[in-house]
Amino acid sequence: MSDIRPPLPPFTAETAAQKVRAAEDAWNSRDPARVALAYTPQSVWRNRHEFIQGRTEIEAFLIRKWEQEHEYRLIKELWAYTHARLAVRFAYEWHTAEGQWFRSYGNENWDFDSQGLMQARHASINDVPIEESQRLFHWDRSAPRPAEHPGLSALGL
Repeated sequence: MSDIRPPLPPFTAETAAQKVRAAEDAWNSRDPARVALAYTPQSVWRNRHEFIQGRTEIEAFLIRKWEQEHEYRLIKELWAYTHARLAVRFAYEWHTAEGQWFRSYGNENWDFDSQGLMQARHASINDVPIEESQRLFHWDRSAPRPAEHPGLSALGL
């Protein structure tokens, strides 16, 4: 796969939203190798309490994550953008092996290189237990979120 990931900085409102949707679709694939390729080989992450560096660590982190977070479905929304940085808010729903559902809310700050690869990701995330009946994210997990499925703002999140 190419080390160029359009859209490239400098971002416009339209290209920033495209970048966010591409990231959402990739994460919803739950394919750690695919997701890791969107980051520079030396990418630095802060994810909750973990500090992660490089594609190998990113891929290992995602493998662990998706082994624990069953029925994972994610929605991302652009919050703000500048030349090469995006601020994103997100929520995802998942359940434990024991069947406890959660909705995890968070914010991410992303920094991109000139090739459109993310070189830094800072994520703050909170998990809120929910009942299965409170779930809002309903689509076939084998495909990206359909265009007609509401986003975070439309869902009141």
